[in-house]
Amino acid sequence: MLMKKKLWIAGILSLFLIIAAGCNQSENTSTNEGSGNAEKGEDGPFKFSIMANLHTPEVPDEKVLKVIEEKTNTEIEMQWVPDNNYEDRLNTAFATNSLPEAVFMKNQNTFIQFKDAIRDEQFWEIGPYLDEYENLSKLKEQVVDNTLVDGKLYTLYQGRPLSRQGIIYRKDWADNLGLEAPTTTEEFFEMARAFTEDDPDGNGKDDTFGVTDRNDLIYGAFKTVASWFGTPNNWGEKDGELLPEFMFSEYKETMDFFKELHENGYINKDFPVTSKVDQQEFFKNGSAGIYIGSMGDVVSLHSDAVAINPDIDLDVHNKVTGPNGEYGIWAIPGYGNLVMFPKSTVKTEDDLKKILAFFDQLMGAELSNTLYWGIEDDTYTVKEGGALPIEDQARFDREVKAYQALEIGEPETNGRYEGYFDYGPKAKSEELFIDNENYLINDPTVTLDSETYIQDGARLQQIITDVTYQYILGQTDEAGFEKAIEKWKKEGGEKIIQEFNESNSK
Repeated sequence: MLMKKKLWIAGILSLFLIIAAGCNQSENTSTNEGSGNAEKGEDGPFKFSIMANLHTPEVPDEKVLKVIEEKTNTEIEMQWVPDNNYEDRLNTAFATNSLPEAVFMKNQNTFIQFKDAIRDEQFWEIGPYLDEYENLSKLKEQVVDNTLVDGKLYTLYQGRPLSRQGIIYRKDWADNLGLEAPTTTEEFFEMARAFTEDDPDGNGKDDTFGVTDRNDLIYGAFKTVASWFGTPNNWGEKDGELLPEFMFSEYKETMDFFKELHENGYINKDFPVTSKVDQQEFFKNGSAGIYIGSMGDVVSLHSDAVAINPDIDLDVHNKVTGPNGEYGIWAIPGYGNLVMFPKSTVKTEDDLKKILAFFDQLMGAELSNTLYWGIEDDTYTVKEGGALPIEDQARFDREVKAYQALEIGEPETNGRYEGYFDYGPKAKSEELFIDNENYLINDPTVTLDSETYIQDGARLQQIITDVTYQYILGQTDEAGFEKAIEKWKKEGGEKIIQEFNESNSK
């Protein structure tokens, strides 16, 4: 996408202005029609604006926001932007110099796109100030380090478990067939076979298959299985040089494993074009017995599946060892989102410190719980030291869920309640998230730089994504796969390798 190459391209500035005007009508939920710059009275609340992702169909009720404003003596102009439009809106606001005082980045890839602007000193460096704030100073050093740009801190992070990846499977099917949770890739393959060929639901029909997957090599099944085989996480080191994961033999072993699953019908035949909704539907309706992805999905999968089959029994599992006899699992950098502070709207150090003071209060236990769970004894109750949301999910989503996008830190650092789960597999999944931290495969390029990767990485990755699927589907062979790698290298990949290694040597 052109905007990702150079955010400030002048040739499309007029288009941005038009889009921004329309977005302000449909997406900005505040009644404050001002410029968004902070306005301060001597005794009144501090006013500033925040732009954040909206993960719910509608903008939230302001009940939670009013509590936050009262507790922090602020007046917040919330700019909620639907998640699927967020990057475009963010880039538009940047190009038209209309960013709010606090702006969330959506994810790691979006943050990477802004590194040039950060180096151009268009955002405040906040590292020197954190020690002045009791709560912000508690942020995890490991995660903070993963967000540094040239050794400097410009962001506050929104914590996430380092790896939620694992298996959700039909335990009732496994029990019917005398199978335990798989502990090796061979046992996993056998479960996939048995769930396809051995009538696991006992209805006498050939109407089941093993693994349900989707058109996503990262958050679908492929990357997790690749970890079992020992594949690096995006990049790895070979003979003292950083190379992309697909140049390692373990990546090809993973493709061979999926190719065999596909040839035998142990995975949905059209998984490269299957959406997440359809992938999950195969599991919910009793067609498939194994789901690979975030183990936390077991709650939504179970709640929908039990409506179809009240006797369904699910379980979660993480440790599957590969041919090397070891278990490893790919890790994210420990954050899901980041918030930054543009100098174009945060004009003074004094204003910056007031905004940081707000986020410091927001990171305290009381307001972290308000953000994440709402109002105690209204939208949640405390049970056995955990938060139990109300059963009215629609109301919880309408009044609370959107505000979770503003969380800073994680329960370990901000003190908010973990969830209380009366559904056993969900509680187990939370334990396995923590267990995964003992077996992480980290991406060594998280804090490294490559201008070519920023400009062309997504386009070049599509070459590898396409040939990976083609190999698994039998539409190309090893020679075809190697030819695609050469194309990747010639069209910019070789330069990415060079730039990452140069950055690594600094």
